[in-house]
Amino acid sequence: MINPKKKLEAEISEALIKFQRELIGKGPQEAKTYIVNDMLIARYKGVLTIEEKHLVSCDTGKKLVKEMRELLREMYSKDTERIVEEHAGCKVLSSHSDISTKTGERIEVFIMDRDLEKWLIAKNNFD
Repeated sequence: MINPKKKLEAEISEALIKFQRELIGKGPQEAKTYIVNDMLIARYKGVLTIEEKHLVSCDTGKKLVKEMRELLREMYSKDTERIVEEHAGCKVLSSHSDISTKTGERIEVFIMDRDLEKWLIAKNNFD
């Protein structure tokens, strides 16, 4: 039997990767989504472009990359929230993001309007 939580986590990871590829022209090398209670956490590895990797070698460049990624996130946060909502079947109350210029990782945390983990377990028990 397919675990509905793992299936949903994989579907959301795939959808978010696709969106990032369309937006930036490059998706992360690796993505993993975790559903924990009422949170959905997306972790991306290898997100920096070649240009960004060069820029983060100095403090000014690190600041510039973080500011640019923060601005992009603000511009497109409604789109990522919509993707999560469509797959999860519930509302995103808030979302947060950060990028590490040191490791090239980025995380996004979505706070959902229900305990998605419990809901999936209950749904699985009734199916």
